[in-house]
Amino acid sequence: MERAHFYSPQAGRLVDAPRHSRARFAIGDVVRHKLYDFRGVVFDIDPVFANSEEWYESIPQEVRPTREQPFYHLLAENGDSSYIAYVSQQNLVADSEGGPVEHPSVAELFEDFAEGRYRLRARLTH
Repeated sequence: MERAHFYSPQAGRLVDAPRHSRARFAIGDVVRHKLYDFRGVVFDIDPVFANSEEWYESIPQEVRPTREQPFYHLLAENGDSSYIAYVSQQNLVADSEGGPVEHPSVAELFEDFAEGRYRLRARLTH
């Protein structure tokens, strides 16, 4: 399998990843966590785990996800607050019918919510 490297600011290092990864979700998709009560909109995707070792080790071992899968950066919300979440693909399901996400940063990155997903602002695409 062909491999590539990318710099992860969260990990503070180069991360080794497969050149091709199969992300189930795309930027702008609304998702829900399978185990915890929160949902969010995807704003970035890492092809494999690319956060710090301390972050990874802080996840209880019985629910710790494998590193070799896509991880998603989410503008997340629950009943109490809005925050940024970093979640493995195995722990997410689509939530397009739950309506828009009420995170305060959504308007900075996305234009509108239509047909269950957000469209990235034109100035942010390449």
